[in-house]
Amino acid sequence: MKISILDDYQDVIRTLDCYGKLKGHEVQIWNDHSKDVDVLAERLKDTEALVMIRERTPLRALLIERLPKLKLVSHHSVYPHVDVGALTARGVLLCSNLHPGQPSYATAELTWGLIIAAMRKIPQEVAALKAGRWQSTVGLGLRGKTLGVYGYGRIGAVIASYGKAFGMKVLVWAREASLARARADGYAAARSKEALFEDSDVITLHLRLIDATRGIVTAADLARMKPTALIVNTSRAGLIAAGALEQALRRGRPGMAAVDVFEEEPVLNADHPLLKLDNAVCTPHIGYVECAGYERIFGSIFDQILAYADGKPVNVVNPEVLGGAQP
Repeated sequence: MKISILDDYQDVIRTLDCYGKLKGHEVQIWNDHSKDVDVLAERLKDTEALVMIRERTPLRALLIERLPKLKLVSHHSVYPHVDVGALTARGVLLCSNLHPGQPSYATAELTWGLIIAAMRKIPQEVAALKAGRWQSTVGLGLRGKTLGVYGYGRIGAVIASYGKAFGMKVLVWAREASLARARADGYAAARSKEALFEDSDVITLHLRLIDATRGIVTAADLARMKPTALIVNTSRAGLIAAGALEQALRRGRPGMAAVDVFEEEPVLNADHPLLKLDNAVCTPHIGYVECAGYERIFGSIFDQILAYADGKPVNVVNPEVLGGAQP
């Protein structure tokens, strides 16, 4: 099969052990990024199987209609950037392993790394030391502080356990079913969403971005936070109302933010207002970007391609396509 892989920023996929699974197939890997439909249509015009790296490139009807040879999109995890209806109308199969019950420990670990880095002002101290200065700031510890976990899914539950291990008081706010799970796990529920923002020293967001959660963190929520508090977002930028975080940080409530996600990605040439703020620690959406995780993710993606080529597709999202011609 002719296979295309988009958005391999680090040119790392061909170095993975699992890449050997594609031996015998014709593989084209793109290391840059484009959302231009004309550019993508030209690149992918002969593609039969398309590998998507999470949500880096939208796959909408305007592009799908210009890919006449496309038979399969192989993906891992949720797919809000993919027009499943348009794929189905064109007879293109979408296969995606939703890894039920498997939290992204890599994202949880990065979240905790950002919490420690921001609270202890590690980036500022590294920069100061390299500039010839010694001990420029005084950071804040975590033990005895209150950790607010907004959303108690797979990653939120792991983060809560980290907070407990660090001696923090853990508060959770989420849907009622998720709050019930948090209580069963021994964590306290916040009195309300407003109380979560008022009482927490660190708030970390672990919600899926859907219509109901877009902008769910408002400017008023941020204004309730302590001037010494930190908000962390390793989920999706759209959870916070557009522009609200930068304005809140400039006003000093909360006093700090740590983010791994942005409204438009990739962010190049430092072209984002958060990157200009000293009280924001920012990373380039690397939550899931970790060697063992990549082996697992791409191993699954490549297995889906092999299963399709063998006539036995797995993790099928739109099974109605299988009513037509078989691969």
